Amino acid sequence: MNRTPTLDDLVLAGIALGAGLVLAFMSRTLLRWLAKHAKRTRWSGDDVIVDALRSVVPWAAIAGGAAAGTAVLPCTKAVQHHVYQALQVWVIVVVTFSAARVIAGLVRTVTQSRSGVAGSATIFVNITRVLVLAIGFLVVLQTLGISIAPLLTALGVGGLAVALALQDTLANLFAGVHILASKTVQPGDYIRLSSGEEGYVVDINWRQTTVRQLSNNLVVIPNGQLAKANMTNFTRPEQQLTVLVQAGVSYDSDLEHVERVTMEVVTEVMTDVAGAVPDHEPAIRFHTFGDSRIGFTVILGVGEFSDQYRIKHEFIKRLHRRYREEGIRIPAPARTVSLQPGSVVIPHQRTGEDVNDGAGVTG
Repeated sequence: MNRTPTLDDLVLAGIALGAGLVLAFMSRTLLRWLAKHAKRTRWSGDDVIVDALRSVVPWAAIAGGAAAGTAVLPCTKAVQHHVYQALQVWVIVVVTFSAARVIAGLVRTVTQSRSGVAGSATIFVNITRVLVLAIGFLVVLQTLGISIAPLLTALGVGGLAVALALQDTLANLFAGVHILASKTVQPGDYIRLSSGEEGYVVDINWRQTTVRQLSNNLVVIPNGQLAKANMTNFTRPEQQLTVLVQAGVSYDSDLEHVERVTMEVVTEVMTDVAGAVPDHEPAIRFHTFGDSRIGFTVILGVGEFSDQYRIKHEFIKRLHRRYREEGIRIPAPARTVSLQPGSVVIPHQRTGEDVNDGAGVTG
């Protein structure tokens, strides 16, 4: 059509555009109501989906109103084609970003539900987001009439050069994917490397793994180095673990009495102290005739790695107090020093309960 738009044409176009705006407002209001109800459910995926629809549906309604308004105007086919094409690109861009947000959010939800108590593994989230955006970009090019076959060919050739230039980066990327896929390490695990670094795994992204030490310092480890290192995972296969506490009593102690008293203290600690495992069966094992004592090991159960320090602290305090009440001695090591005639004796101050059992000095 080449005629001049009349007032009726402009009114119809305005009505179409206005209908699109009203529909966008109504859909946004409805989706806001759905978002409130989605927050009450246990599954967080519906929150992500409704949030994405709040971005897509209103813009799609506006684009539909604009397309209808363009259709009633006496525009040439070329103008209508360009307008429709621009509206399609607009809707594709909105849908692409919303889809990237929805899929990345769902991936984050899945990784959080399977990764323990800490944060999510962002490597899968970032890879998913990049893939969705890349697909949307190719669809936009195809909509604009640009052939993507030469682009894909150029990307294939250029990808080889990029892969050679980014060998370390790609090695860290695939090492991170391998670590997560094999479930060797997951966010929330407490790990210790053979090189000495240890702490809770906070996140595994496309390049590095972040570990939070008990002192709240962050240690950044490249994924490739983590995949090749000898590592102890204190969270897998079970988060609960056992800790060993070494102790000793004097030779004149009644070992049956010592074992009974120690077991009572263990039971008390396992019941009262947070982080202990009351269902864990404790054990006491005598193992050594030492120079001044009979040594034994107490085996305690703890909920997770960092709980052991608090439980050891309380156990040693209560065991020491109970031994004093029961008259069980924990002797200090004794040493006899033989000096040659003419030697100078340097006094040595001893500590411990059994000071009188100290060394005799012969000249």
